[in-house]
Amino acid sequence: MANAKVYIVNKSAHDFSGAEKYGKLIFMTEGKMNRFSTNDMIRQFKESMEESYKDDYLLLCSLNVMNAIACAVFARKHGALNLLLYKEGEYVERNHVLD
Repeated sequence: MANAKVYIVNKSAHDFSGAEKYGKLIFMTEGKMNRFSTNDMIRQFKESMEESYKDDYLLLCSLNVMNAIACAVFARKHGALNLLLYKEGEYVERNHVLD
């Protein structure tokens, strides 16, 4: 998709520039997060992905619970899950149809 977006779970010190070839980078959270504030994560991810589309990507990083919730929000909204996974200096695309 020409105008795809890459939704990144958390902005950290990692260099995410390699993911720019998949779309515009959107950071959904930043900094240290409380792993037990799951309701806040749901609200924040829903708001961040409000204008997302089925062809956008989710880049996993940070706390496992955050990744699980971000995937759930994206999958419920779109019936699909497009992941970018970091492997050996580059990002690998994985696309899943869930409907």
